[in-house]
Amino acid sequence: MKSQSMVMLRRNLKHVARNPTSVFNAVLMPVVVMLMFVYLLGGAFSVGVDYVDYATPGMLLLAVCYGLGAVATSVNSDMTKGVINRFKVMDVSRGAVLTGHVVASVLTNLVAIGAIIGVAFLLGFSPAASLLDWLGVVGMVVLLAVAAGWFTVALGLFAKSPETAGLAAVPLVMLPFFSSAIVPAAKMGPGVREFAQYQPFTPIIETLRGLLNGAPAAGDAIAAVAWCVGIALVGYLWARSTFTRRA
Repeated sequence: MKSQSMVMLRRNLKHVARNPTSVFNAVLMPVVVMLMFVYLLGGAFSVGVDYVDYATPGMLLLAVCYGLGAVATSVNSDMTKGVINRFKVMDVSRGAVLTGHVVASVLTNLVAIGAIIGVAFLLGFSPAASLLDWLGVVGMVVLLAVAAGWFTVALGLFAKSPETAGLAAVPLVMLPFFSSAIVPAAKMGPGVREFAQYQPFTPIIETLRGLLNGAPAAGDAIAAVAWCVGIALVGYLWARSTFTRRA
């Protein structure tokens, strides 16, 4: 099982490397968005601190989300183009196929996260995080990436075609913009404010923000971990059941 998962992981990483569009969306697009908000528009937002310090946690989450469309499309292509049937003939574990997609997406996300942090420092980012806080940031990002990866794999398996699979991931890309990623939820209008406060990405962003500021809040952290674990569990069970039914 482990060796099969490694083979599937290498396969998916090669696909990512050969698809410049997916690399752009996963790594470069979050950097472009960060430059746009921090360098061009940051002066328009009043958040009580340097805007780059406020925005960086949200940009880390955006970096995870921007590569999800390619993951959903890749998973669906395997399902609809007969690749899975070939794997069945070769007696490849279904778990290895799905895990390969998830781990490849996590590794791609980590590259995007590294790029975002590097650009943030170039723009003047000055975190107060200790080594333990940074380890918490890494752990939170990995947990989020795993949760988003499994949920996206499930979406890709559920969709009828690669095109609809890519579109199905669009809400996950847009959801961070309706959270506290760009501006505090308290500054939003009625309706949108309540949605931003109670949607899953806001406590994740606030946990990252607290860790990077050296003052994490236990309430946000508990909610963030609970959301990530719940999303990962739903995505995993949904992906396994859909894969079994369709394969």
